[in-house]
Amino acid sequence: MQTKLKIKNRKGIALHAHLEVPANQKPLQFAIFAHCFTCNSTLNAVKNISRALTKHGFGVLRFDFTGLGRSEGDFSESHFSANISDLLDVSKYLEEHYKAPGLIIGHSLGGAAAIVAASKLDNIKAVATIGAPATSDHVTHLFSHSVEEVQDKGEVEVHIGGRPFTINQEFVANFSKTDLPEITKNLRKPLLIMHAPFDQVVGIENAHKLYTGAHHPKSFVSLDQADHLLSNTQDSVYAGTMIGTWAQRYFPVQDNEMLQPEGEQLVAHLDIIENNFTTQIQTKKHSFIADEPNSIGGDDFGPSPYEYLNAAIASCTVMTLKMYAERKKWDLQEVFVYISHARKHSDELQLDVEKPGYLDHISKKLKFVGNLDEAQKTRLKEIASRCPVHKTVAGKVIFDTEILNS
Repeated sequence: MQTKLKIKNRKGIALHAHLEVPANQKPLQFAIFAHCFTCNSTLNAVKNISRALTKHGFGVLRFDFTGLGRSEGDFSESHFSANISDLLDVSKYLEEHYKAPGLIIGHSLGGAAAIVAASKLDNIKAVATIGAPATSDHVTHLFSHSVEEVQDKGEVEVHIGGRPFTINQEFVANFSKTDLPEITKNLRKPLLIMHAPFDQVVGIENAHKLYTGAHHPKSFVSLDQADHLLSNTQDSVYAGTMIGTWAQRYFPVQDNEMLQPEGEQLVAHLDIIENNFTTQIQTKKHSFIADEPNSIGGDDFGPSPYEYLNAAIASCTVMTLKMYAERKKWDLQEVFVYISHARKHSDELQLDVEKPGYLDHISKKLKFVGNLDEAQKTRLKEIASRCPVHKTVAGKVIFDTEILNS
């Protein structure tokens, strides 16, 4: 679930933001995400990491820095100090309207800004960085060819990542004012540093410098094979999952109220605008994800609906076989059930039906481990078709569908 927000910073500039919350809309803690230099809050990596964190109970506010994305202001105002100022203002907004954030995450230069902001915010309990530089002026090489021109003209247009941006003298000078290693050394807050070993934009030596200077508790996670922008979905989802798991150690353990099934056994929720096919599913005590594969336009973040159907049949089958074998005192030690669903034509299945056509076909293959004779295996095969879920799928099912008011 996500809500669009407009947050006024101390200069009166409206910052465009999204607040991502767990499916139950009841975050246990709040976090702020600071995006990379010249990026914005809608970068896929930012969205994937934020959504991964919601599965750990976090509400995550991702926003566009001044002059970037959909936020107001000029890019020339989006220097490093302004980024830090924006983070402080966003933290204040969360504290006033929701709850003070306890976690801050920053990507690339946003990671450097996150460290500095965390040093100024007592409410921040933990900090995570992704591909962060050890010096805030590392970005000046992107426009170093224009520095002399800025001094002569006051401001110039430069191209960064193929896009035009206007910079001025203040913008150029601002990046060299912060001693990030010293701030990191004095941070004294749990710090997670994530970095790709072969990052071509911000070298791995930056992570080494930040990590060795920081005090414990500190952690490092290698984003092996990832690029600087985490353009591979698997890399950003992995990063978000690792941050969520790591951060839980530094916040009070709380029972998260699941999205209520409203008296039913299960509820599924899909934010169609933001999440493509990725669906959150919750029972009273458990949460999981369904998706569609990449081949049909999904993000492949979880099993497909038919894979869950297969899983229900397979799990029910092995449990039923276990109970039967134990009751008979047979030496059944392990069971493997291999299942596939497909649409097959009645002719292929060699079925004599009144109207030939395509039918749902489920293939179930069994493998038993244990000291069993052929008669016992044959009987177990028969029992495998009697598990409750198998019988439900094979039988006639009556659906009762109704619309609930929002």
